[in-house]
Amino acid sequence: MTIKDFARLCDCHPQTLRYYDRENLLRPRSVDPWTGYRHYSEEQALRFVRIRNLQQAGFTIDEIRSLLDKSDAVISEAFVEKIRKMEETLARVHEIHASYLCEAAQMKRKIQEIRNLVAHSMQTFNAQQEFGIDDTLYQSIISNVTGYFDDMLAQENTDGFQWEEPDLPDASQRDQFLQQPDLTLVYEKHGWHYVKEFLNEFSDLKDGGEYTLVFALNAQKKQAAAFANTMLALLLHLNPGKKRTLQCQLTQSDDGKNHFWLLQKKTDS
Repeated sequence: MTIKDFARLCDCHPQTLRYYDRENLLRPRSVDPWTGYRHYSEEQALRFVRIRNLQQAGFTIDEIRSLLDKSDAVISEAFVEKIRKMEETLARVHEIHASYLCEAAQMKRKIQEIRNLVAHSMQTFNAQQEFGIDDTLYQSIISNVTGYFDDMLAQENTDGFQWEEPDLPDASQRDQFLQQPDLTLVYEKHGWHYVKEFLNEFSDLKDGGEYTLVFALNAQKKQAAAFANTMLALLLHLNPGKKRTLQCQLTQSDDGKNHFWLLQKKTDS
């Protein structure tokens, strides 16, 4: 029978039979040398059924090719082994799923704890004294900062989340940072008591700029997380509509005074 008739018998597409022919799984009984038409016999339908069942069970083409001419007993053993491996894989997937749910729950608890710590730190931070802002603006800043964590908690996937309490590295580490060749100094201030004393001198940032704020704080400056979060949020507030990238580095002062450097990433032009 023709390939179309045989495909109809096997309830498949002729292209499937051509594929099996190319893979040396099911060759036509004969091929017309003049027309190239493939012809099959009805008995070959049993071989097609064997191929299809092995393929649906997940056997590879090479595995199917090696099993096709084996006895039913050998093929049955191959099915048993395939089932065993699939059961092992399924069990492993169940273990990974359970581990994922546990780790995801732990991560969300960690984010919630950090959110609460940040919120408490900012609520007890004297932003009016340090930055000269009123309570209405500061509460808005707190809402924006804690909202970042709330957004994280609302997401199903928290992979890649990292947060650390800002540390205060020593002067040598700070100097290494200040000397990075891809950064240029655009402003500095030394010996100040509060940021509000000079905030308006550097707060107007260029659109598209990438900035790093480096502070060397004396021992009287506490609550580093609240200080850094408020500083960054305040600059965003003072530069609406501008595209800018900001980061804040807090370091220890080695002379008991407060110091500040504003660095901008150099452009290619």
